[in-house]
Amino acid sequence: MTPGVWLVRSQGEVLGLRVARALAGEVVRPWEAEGGARELFARCFSARRQWVLVGTAGIAVRFLDGLMQDKHRDAAVVVLDEGAHFAIALLCGHEGGANRLAYEVANAVGAVPVVTTATEAARPLALGIGCRQGVGADAIEACVLLALGERRLSEVREVATVDAKAREPGLLEFCARHALPLRVFSNASLAARPWVSQPSAWVEQTLGLPGVCEPCALLTSPRGSLLTRKTTLHGVAVAVAEDRWEVA
Repeated sequence: MTPGVWLVRSQGEVLGLRVARALAGEVVRPWEAEGGARELFARCFSARRQWVLVGTAGIAVRFLDGLMQDKHRDAAVVVLDEGAHFAIALLCGHEGGANRLAYEVANAVGAVPVVTTATEAARPLALGIGCRQGVGADAIEACVLLALGERRLSEVREVATVDAKAREPGLLEFCARHALPLRVFSNASLAARPWVSQPSAWVEQTLGLPGVCEPCALLTSPRGSLLTRKTTLHGVAVAVAEDRWEVA
């Protein structure tokens, strides 16, 4: 079904349209219909499998009160603030696909995806991946396994890359194969964190960046550090970051 993009206020119009285009969804403007917004949402909620609410989490919680029945049947709900800072998987994150939807929304507008389900959030590792054009999923997986060493793919929370590689078929296939969300960073975001252990002349020439995999891995784990620095194999570069908690 077509995802619904619910605008709490008309000020969210431009942002909502951008999200709707990325998701092939439909913008819903409650002020164009009769009755209150909350009552309208209650009538519309079960008609779609996915909702993106552009507004506050508090409003979303109030709208959802009394509508939730079962995590296997309820619609997935993602909340995106009007500043496009965070895309929060609020309802049916794992079973309903809100976690995946949060990444899609975040990638579309440059927001941070927020996932709190234990199945995904408790995994400590993140992969930063860069690759040559046309590299296949098997080559990417081989480099990932080399970079992970004794650690397991089941410990990986997400994959990150630069926006120029967001539609690379081999990378998308690798992520789909292992049910890993792909997070996309802009050149500007990576340039703001320019440290790399092994600068690449080829990446500098093609993307204007000293490297991709290490900045991507570090940006996904702001409280972590690199477990594995840039590892290369067959046109693929992988870095692994690990979240670390310090107990006072």
